Amino acid sequence: MKRTFITLTLVTLLGLPQVKAAEFYDDIDDATRDELIDEQDYETDSIHETAVTREAAPIFTPSLNINPTKTDKKKLPCIYDMPYSISANYPNYRRLAANTGVLIGGGLATLVILDLLPENATNWNKKEEAEVPMAERYFDNVMNGPHWDGDNPVFNYVLHPYAGAAYYMSARSQGFNMWYSALYSFAVSTVFWEYGVEAFMEIPSYQDLIITPLGGWLLGEAFYRAKRYIVEHDYHLLGSKALGYVAAFVCDPVNEFLGYFRGNDAHGWSQRHNVDLVSQFSLSPDGMGGQVPTLSVSLTF
Repeated sequence: MKRTFITLTLVTLLGLPQVKAAEFYDDIDDATRDELIDEQDYETDSIHETAVTREAAPIFTPSLNINPTKTDKKKLPCIYDMPYSISANYPNYRRLAANTGVLIGGGLATLVILDLLPENATNWNKKEEAEVPMAERYFDNVMNGPHWDGDNPVFNYVLHPYAGAAYYMSARSQGFNMWYSALYSFAVSTVFWEYGVEAFMEIPSYQDLIITPLGGWLLGEAFYRAKRYIVEHDYHLLGSKALGYVAAFVCDPVNEFLGYFRGNDAHGWSQRHNVDLVSQFSLSPDGMGGQVPTLSVSLTF
């Protein structure tokens, strides 16, 4: 039986007529011969189907599809994980672009709010604003300035330096060093605000051109130092996490606000800077049949 099965398989694969295979069953009774022929047909169909399937199937070659832009891209360092420096630079341009968008939107909203305030609060000429077209008013204000304004001291010497510090921290917390952050603050306060949206309402002033970026630089770096302290204590201030979050928001409103939506890299500082000191005492062979005491120390940052 075994010899017959092998013979049938070879015959089938060689493609010989099926009637030739029946000659091997001449000496077997009819019932057994029919059963063996049915089995041969099943084996032949299975072998033929497998051969066709394998011939038609494409050759599969395993491949590793690697996207360099995703796998090779390294996470930019958080400046709060680095030692304090006024010159080290770890810029995150993508997040700074988002910050700039928020500052532009916030500036336009501030302009609307200031326009609703009484004229004695902003010194904006409501009558001229209503009668003179915007483009003409902007051109006149730019050409006639800058000048020394008579704005409320709270605006000139409190709110403007704080606004400059917010601009400064928008860049500083995204890895830019002190010099680039000061330049960014100057660009936002001067180009966007003083000679931008506010010039539609009033003549640019010397106080705003000087105090906003300069005060923002000095106050902003103080805010940066204060926020570093808060971050290194996991947003705790005087034992209170709520107070820590409030203080961090005051120091860095743009990044703290956007951190609720895009994630805040400054969170979890202690988990990234945890130091574990493990020591273990044991006895080790000295190679002369004795043992010597051994102390191993492991320091993990």
